[in-house]
Amino acid sequence: MNRMTSIGLAVLMACIGLNSAAAQSMGSTYSSTAPRDCRQIGKPSELDGSTTRVCPGKDGLVVLIAEDDLREVVSVGRNRKVAAEEPAAKVWFAPFNSSETTVEWRTAGTKPFAIIQRWHIADGSDPDKQGRPNTKAMLVVTRLPPGPVCHVAYVDAIANPAANELARKAADEFARGFTCGKDEVKVIGTRGRAVELATMR
Repeated sequence: MNRMTSIGLAVLMACIGLNSAAAQSMGSTYSSTAPRDCRQIGKPSELDGSTTRVCPGKDGLVVLIAEDDLREVVSVGRNRKVAAEEPAAKVWFAPFNSSETTVEWRTAGTKPFAIIQRWHIADGSDPDKQGRPNTKAMLVVTRLPPGPVCHVAYVDAIANPAANELARKAADEFARGFTCGKDEVKVIGTRGRAVELATMR
């Protein structure tokens, strides 16, 4: 192989590498978990009003929202049964809580690898004028298949002015290499009251 051929091959490989990198560029798309956009499973429990709904996601995935005793879990899977068996479906925050209805899907190219969702965690030590607990906002980063679905990172939305950017960076850097059940959920940025509430045991 002569020198010019070697240079030509090197340039070609560099171009292929650049095209591959471009194809894997990070981005975000969005979906809704508002009840009107989802399918409710059965009727609300007469005992405690608990509900379960399944919402369309991205790339053939669905989002499962299960609420019980004023606490929610959010999971993702190819169908409701698979989503209900993921680690994310078994993680409950101790205080009352709820998730917002906009889901941000982080993608590499067109393939989603993580979701980011804003949660509101009730702070029993901070009541409003009616005596109900005020809530504190937190972003939750959750990894997606292939592999288990679980929480990867928490970002306190009040303590960190650039919370959305921090959550996206955490998703991009940690979600795909995160080992559910082994790696500890990361607290990104300044640790505020919402994270404190969400991680109390």
